[in-house]
Amino acid sequence: QVQLVESGGGSVQAGGSLRLSCAASLDTFSRLAMGWFRRAPGNEREFVACITTITYCYSEYYSDLVKGRFTISRDDAKNSVFLQMNSLKLEDTAVYFCAARDGSTWSNSRDEYDYWGQGTQVTVSS
Repeated sequence: QVQLVESGGGSVQAGGSLRLSCAASLDTFSRLAMGWFRRAPGNEREFVACITTITYCYSEYYSDLVKGRFTISRDDAKNSVFLQMNSLKLEDTAVYFCAARDGSTWSNSRDEYDYWGQGTQVTVSS
């Protein structure tokens, strides 16, 4: 059974940093594009970032809301994907989800991701 397990969430003051991790139990991890999404209270799940596979040069894509502040990366040897979040804002408060896509190319549509983690809470306070 496929599992994606996020960790690293927590509470931080505005301007601070957090690093999220996602460990995947997927034999095909290196062939999957990986993404991060988030859901703030009262909002729908929204795209945050995606990283493609080595076939597509580990290209990175970001929501305009986080571009320049967040960085997605992956370690195929450890079946893991990461989200480094810097300069956090109050509006970054959300549950963050790791997702895997059966395809090497990027996507910002949650409907195009096949596997999901349970989420990890990130709370930014003033």
